[in-house]
Amino acid sequence: MSEDMKVIVFQLENEEYGIPVQQVRSIERVQHITRVPGTAPFIKGVINLRGVITPIIDLRIRLGLAELSVNESTRIIIVSNEDMDVGFIVDAANDVIDLGEDTIEPAPDVVGSVQAEYIKGVAKVEKRLIVMIYLEEVLKVEIGQSFVNI
Repeated sequence: MSEDMKVIVFQLENEEYGIPVQQVRSIERVQHITRVPGTAPFIKGVINLRGVITPIIDLRIRLGLAELSVNESTRIIIVSNEDMDVGFIVDAANDVIDLGEDTIEPAPDVVGSVQAEYIKGVAKVEKRLIVMIYLEEVLKVEIGQSFVNI
């Protein structure tokens, strides 16, 4: 029998993406982000979130999509990976759903305009397609190097 997992579904452009709920700490409204000089273009800076300095990544830029200005539905999803919290700016955080592992198929070679190495797979849920993000790839090396001096 396949395991079910809970997934936070969020939006970038007109696509839905998912991150396993156990990797998500919180979903926040966008607040003031302090720029950090010399970081990669997708790193927007840092925020002070309840006393913890948290780096913020614009997930659109990281995934090779066009940048979008912040609006009422824009959210920061705080994720935790290897004892490090990082915030992702997303267009909207839609909902939490249950996915059976058998609904997730391997990522096709081309998934829209998003670079394939960031895609873990694609889940089919009723008429929806949810692109599962490979968090470890999105957070790879550059972030550790970029924030080493903070």
